[in-house]
Amino acid sequence: MPERYEYLPHRLLRRRVRDIASGAEGELMAVIHENVSDSVVHERWVELAYIRAKSGREFSTLVDNIEPA
Repeated sequence: MPERYEYLPHRLLRRRVRDIASGAEGELMAVIHENVSDSVVHERWVELAYIRAKSGREFSTLVDNIEPA
């Protein structure tokens, strides 16, 4: 079975970022190239940013949606 994700380097890792889509802020914990498809035949890969909010809860958004806070 092929891998469904791959960690990627990013210039904002471990820095405070803002999710443009929601306005939420937090620390960028990881950027992952992830297969989000539920089909084996048609893969769909996206780059997701995982952000830890001040509350300690993590959320994800597209990498293109993050900016330095």
